[in-house]
Amino acid sequence: MTIAVNAIFFNSANLEGYGHYTLSIFHILVKQHPDHHFVFIYDRPHTTDLITGPNVLSITIGPAARHLPGFFYWYNISAAMAVKKIKADVWVQPYGFCSQTSRVPQLLVVHDLAFKHFPQYISWMQRWHYAAMTPIFLKKAKRVVTVSAFSKQDIIQNYASLNLNPTVISGAARVGFSPITWEEKEQVKEAYTDGYEYFLCVGGIHPRKNMIHILKAFSLFKKWHKSNMKLVFVGRLAWQYQDFLEKLKTFKYRKDVVLTGYVAENILQKLTSAAYGALYVSDFEGFGLPIVEAMQSGVPVVTANNSSMPEVGGDAVLYAASNNPESIAAQMQILYRNEQMREKLIQKGLERAQNYSWEKAAALFWEEIIATNAVSS
Repeated sequence: MTIAVNAIFFNSANLEGYGHYTLSIFHILVKQHPDHHFVFIYDRPHTTDLITGPNVLSITIGPAARHLPGFFYWYNISAAMAVKKIKADVWVQPYGFCSQTSRVPQLLVVHDLAFKHFPQYISWMQRWHYAAMTPIFLKKAKRVVTVSAFSKQDIIQNYASLNLNPTVISGAARVGFSPITWEEKEQVKEAYTDGYEYFLCVGGIHPRKNMIHILKAFSLFKKWHKSNMKLVFVGRLAWQYQDFLEKLKTFKYRKDVVLTGYVAENILQKLTSAAYGALYVSDFEGFGLPIVEAMQSGVPVVTANNSSMPEVGGDAVLYAASNNPESIAAQMQILYRNEQMREKLIQKGLERAQNYSWEKAAALFWEEIIATNAVSS
């Protein structure tokens, strides 16, 4: 069997959620199924093949699929022709979009329907595209995968007429996310926060990640506790980030806020493991991988009580209302003042993180690939 994989988000210089999910699964599948061929299709030149092996081929097909004209041409003409030429049996589409013209059976991954819940966070053109095309993509795909029970129900309810039954395949934390020694923690803190403890917030800086309310919560926390605690944001400036940067300029505790920008995987792992606590209080998430990464690293988590996050965290994390800075600050205060609770959450988090496994995800994903291929057999 020849499996074509859409690799347009395989960018080693800026790899984020969708890319991590797909790469983690296919790293395993390529090794487990050496008798099958995997063709990773990029839309622009790349310096590093992130997955290699004797049964792996990487090809680049332009134009870059980053704006609507290029997007339509790539999916429906250039990439579709390439997939036909290599005689692919299945075309895996990990990013919520698929080709309307290809006759190759497509396995579609839809991580979430954030555009329906928070349309104000994307441009009018993106809103139009998602609203018009998502039902077409879902109907075209032979199989649909999503990453949480929440997202599954969201898809079913919003597209009831399509009679969909998506398969839930959740992500997991990579092996490198694990507890580190006291000495290692001190080294990380010396490098990033002048040796002080810090709360960590991971994610691209854009409105849905709720960074401004986290700033306000941190301000309340600092007023309540005259500590040297820092707040570290790890992630790229994604979109609509100007308001956040402007507020940060006049923020009373600006000197206690650290923006690292996008960091390499090994640095992210160290920053996560050395944190006093992790804050992941988004307005909406299809899954919330940083929650699992923090739990597996032995770091207590404050997350939001919306969308998929209670499903991911269970009783191993603290919950806050994402639109209420006082609610977030109150949970930060619990971590700071109640050492017994903090230790309890750390242990529960380590146990819960074991529920998530890339090996399990890969096995389920392979079943979906087989089922997608069977449709055309």
